[in-house]
Amino acid sequence: MSLARRCRHAMRLLRLPFEWIGVFLGLALFAFLPRRAMLELCDLLSAVMFRFDWRGRRLALANLRIVTGIYHERIPYMPWRFPYNPSKAEVKILRRSYRNMARSVGHAFWTCRRAKERVAEAGEMAPEVCRLLAANKPAVTVSGHVGCWEILSQLAFLCGHSMMSVAKEVGAVGMTSLLIRARTSIGQEIVPAEGAFRPLMKGLKSGKSLGLLVDQVVNPKKGGIWVRFFGRPYPVSAAPAFFAAKGRAPIVVAWSRPLKDGRYRCELVDFIEVAEARDIWTTTQRCLSDLERVIRRHPSCWVLNYNCFRKTPDDKERAELEERERKAKEA
Repeated sequence: MSLARRCRHAMRLLRLPFEWIGVFLGLALFAFLPRRAMLELCDLLSAVMFRFDWRGRRLALANLRIVTGIYHERIPYMPWRFPYNPSKAEVKILRRSYRNMARSVGHAFWTCRRAKERVAEAGEMAPEVCRLLAANKPAVTVSGHVGCWEILSQLAFLCGHSMMSVAKEVGAVGMTSLLIRARTSIGQEIVPAEGAFRPLMKGLKSGKSLGLLVDQVVNPKKGGIWVRFFGRPYPVSAAPAFFAAKGRAPIVVAWSRPLKDGRYRCELVDFIEVAEARDIWTTTQRCLSDLERVIRRHPSCWVLNYNCFRKTPDDKERAELEERERKAKEA
C-alpha cells in the first residue's frame, strides 16, 4: 500500500467516530425540531462549515469556474493549486451551495419522524410531473445532487409510486445501515449500491419506479462510462439508461427547485421515451446534459465542493469517447 493510500485509510479511521456522532446527533436533534428551526440550524452549520472548510472552498470555487466556463477543458483540474480569489458574486454562490447541501442533509434526518406529513409540508410536485408519472408506471426517475435530492423520491412515493433507490456506503457498515433505515421511514425501498442490479431490475419489472442520481463519479473499472460534463470527460454510471432499455421504462429527469420559503418544488427537466433509451451511451450523455443545463442556471443549488472532475481518461478511453461523440453527431 502506497503512502498516500495509507494516509487516506488512516484519515477514514480517524473520521469514523465523528461520523457516528454526526449521525446520532442528526437523528436525535433534527428529527424533533419544527421545520423552520431545522432550516435555521442547517443555515448556522453551513456558515460554520464554510468558514473552516478551506479545502472544500477551494474545490467549490474551481468547480464553479468550470460551470461558468472560466476554467475550460485545456486547463488541468488542480483545484488546490488554483488561487483562491473569488469575487463577491462567487462567494455568494459558494455560501448558498453550502447552505443547500446542509439543508438537504437536514431534511433527510428531519423526515425520519412523521415522514409523510413532513414531506408533504416541505415540498410539492409540479402538475406536469404528477401527470407524467401517473401516465408512466413504472419509470426510471433521474436527478443529481442539485436542489434537495432527498425529497424527489419521497414526493414521487406520496404521488402513488412505489419507489426504489440506491444508497452508497457511508463510513462504517453499521452507519450505512442506520442511514438506510432512516431514509426508508416514508416507505420507499433503498438497496445498498453493492449488488444493487438484481433487486433494482426485479423491482422495475414488478412495477416499482427507480430513483437514481447520475452525477456521481463511477470508476470505469467498476462499470462507469465516459461522457461529457461541462465540456470535460466525466465517468458516470450507465444504470439509468440500462434499466430503461432492459426494463422498457421511460426516463424522467427532474430536480427539486428550492423555494423562497424553504420548501421545494419538483420540476421536470426532460422525458426520454423507451424507444429513445435504447442507445446506452447517448441516453447517459443526454441525462448529464439535462443536469448541466439546470446547474448552469442554478449553480448555487449544486454540491460544488464534490471532487467531481478528479478522473481523466487515458488515451484509449478518450479516443472511444470522441468516436462515440462523432457517431452521435452523424446520427
